[in-house]
Amino acid sequence: MPNQTPGDQYSFLADPEVQKTTTAFTTDLQERLNFKPPVCDVFNSPATSLENDPQYEFHIHPAAKEALPNIIDNPVQRIIGIDAPKGAVPRDYKKPRKIGIVFSGGPAPGGHNVIAGLFDAMKKANPKNRLFGFILGPDGILENDIMELDKEIIDAHRNLGGFTMIKTGRTKIDNKKKMTIARENCKKMNLDAIVVVGGDDSNTNAAVLAQEFFNDGIQVIGVPKTIDGDIQVKDINGKVLCAMSFGFHTAARAFARSISNLCTDSSSDVKYWHVCKVMGRVASHLGLEVALQVHPNLCMIGEEMADYIDTERIRKANAAGTIDYTAFGMTLRHLSRVICNGIVRRAEVGKNYGVIVIPEGILEFINEIQVFIIKLNTIIADYNQTHDTDFHSDFVTLDDKLDYLRRLARFSRENPSFMVWNTRDDDLFNDIPAFFQEGLLTERDSHGNFQFSQVDTEKVVLGLVKDYLKIRQDQGRYKIGIQPEWYQKTLKKEGLDPDYYGPVLFKNYHTKDAFLLAKDSLISMKTLNQELVREKVIGKNDDIPPAVQKVFQSTVPKFKTQVHFYGYDGRGNDPTWFDCTYTYNLGLTVFSLIANNATGQLAAIKNLEKDFAEWEPIGIPIAPLMHLEERNRKLALVLERTVVDIDSPAFKVVKALREKWLAAVPGPDEYRRPGPIRFSGSSVDSKPLILTLNNLDKNKFI
Repeated sequence: MPNQTPGDQYSFLADPEVQKTTTAFTTDLQERLNFKPPVCDVFNSPATSLENDPQYEFHIHPAAKEALPNIIDNPVQRIIGIDAPKGAVPRDYKKPRKIGIVFSGGPAPGGHNVIAGLFDAMKKANPKNRLFGFILGPDGILENDIMELDKEIIDAHRNLGGFTMIKTGRTKIDNKKKMTIARENCKKMNLDAIVVVGGDDSNTNAAVLAQEFFNDGIQVIGVPKTIDGDIQVKDINGKVLCAMSFGFHTAARAFARSISNLCTDSSSDVKYWHVCKVMGRVASHLGLEVALQVHPNLCMIGEEMADYIDTERIRKANAAGTIDYTAFGMTLRHLSRVICNGIVRRAEVGKNYGVIVIPEGILEFINEIQVFIIKLNTIIADYNQTHDTDFHSDFVTLDDKLDYLRRLARFSRENPSFMVWNTRDDDLFNDIPAFFQEGLLTERDSHGNFQFSQVDTEKVVLGLVKDYLKIRQDQGRYKIGIQPEWYQKTLKKEGLDPDYYGPVLFKNYHTKDAFLLAKDSLISMKTLNQELVREKVIGKNDDIPPAVQKVFQSTVPKFKTQVHFYGYDGRGNDPTWFDCTYTYNLGLTVFSLIANNATGQLAAIKNLEKDFAEWEPIGIPIAPLMHLEERNRKLALVLERTVVDIDSPAFKVVKALREKWLAAVPGPDEYRRPGPIRFSGSSVDSKPLILTLNNLDKNKFI
């Protein structure tokens, strides 16, 4: 073999076809970078101004009024166009500015277009305007890690997913020391304004910064971001100001596309139940949207479980003259039985497969689990505070933690005033499977909250489902239905008379049912033999004919599962047309608010649920949206999150279609194919399906 230099060894990489085939600059990428989102009509004006809109009212929490006095009275502001002749744009609007922008929290598709929209608007107002990005989230503010964002950088990220341009982080500027550092760094940079792109915690931080920087003349504007979809804003009269945070639609569509593929796979090899856990700890919006996009056989919505009332339990309690508190709110056991019933019903029509969608935070809506979480949160926080150490470092193994809980239970017997963890709690907790105990005892997050994302939610639910299915199977009430044609063919192939064996094997043999169901008594080869002998179909010492054995084995279900988690893949997806357009217009809105001297406002687009022509850029005051919530055992002002409204049209549609989607009848399944994510063309999704349904006349859904 001739000697080759390293350059010669890879000379084939210079081949044009190799380069064309392996380039990262794909056709789709080129098209995305060149896509120009449409803009709201108001932004076609030479300049914009703000108009107060007094029709919206908020319930202002006294704590918010005390903590945020300079921004608490901010009104909702509409952005309107100024039809000014060239050169007559107001001086304040076009004065040179230095603006900083920071991503805070997890990524969400569309963030880059917020930057692009802001950049384009500020350069249109004055080419001397400068935009700076804080690197790695709020840490960039505290460490003065900042980069100027120019056209080349921004053009390389237009319409692309992720927060890769300036990265993101989860640090909070939540004490005096950090606030002082942030103020000094922003003043050194001579920044006129800061834009905070984030979720509920981040926009809470934006409100605090706006208050703290008010006298320094540094404006702060928030932008609503979260794929969970739990930042939605209504006034006290239910008027919608912000129907959905950005990133939600793309994540839901990404999840739906993948789960749709599993529906196809499941109905192809007909042997797996795919259990799909989708992100959403506090609210089930993603689960609801995915259900509408895909039509899974079973979909669980956490908020529905919290409001569930077991009327049968109440009836029995009333008859006995007692009160059954467990009748309010769905129990974990009841949830498992709901899932089991769906699985059994599908099996009876030959469908021993399917797709289940559950939200990540489903356990948070189960009352019995909440009680344990509250108690354990208190125990862990008390231990950390009392011992000035970390509970999880001191008690590393599950046995160590359980031993500590047992000691608390013993202490409760000696000291009746100690009520946090008693003997009954300890006994109930020890009835829970070890893997779930471990899950409930995982480390809390930075707010002291239980981290549902660290618990194998699906494992908890499936463990109970499998136990209950085993009981049903032992009772002979979990069978796979058999097609009569296949049964006839199988026996005739061995020269056996199907009508001779049929009445012995099947409880509905002489009906016209599409699927034959084995008798409940036939739960094993042994019981089959006994039944055949008892009916004198075979002799006591005869073997069961192979064809009959084959038929019987086909009625015995095997519950096989594949578990999937959908979270990080969706939030890193390239945005849909909806999110590309939404976020670009949010960026334009941000600049209009800054150019018109607003601070403490949330940039938003009203009428997202309607056609694009009706979208209306606005500024929403953040301070009136705050309420007190327990964080790390302390009450703190935070932006209130929105959960699924079970009286909404979107939820009512899903509830009404559940039976159809279960498809526990002969015939094809009802799976929906949402198709790939598109950002242009005739088949783009103009908005989330939730928004489309919730925009319909609600009187139709009463």
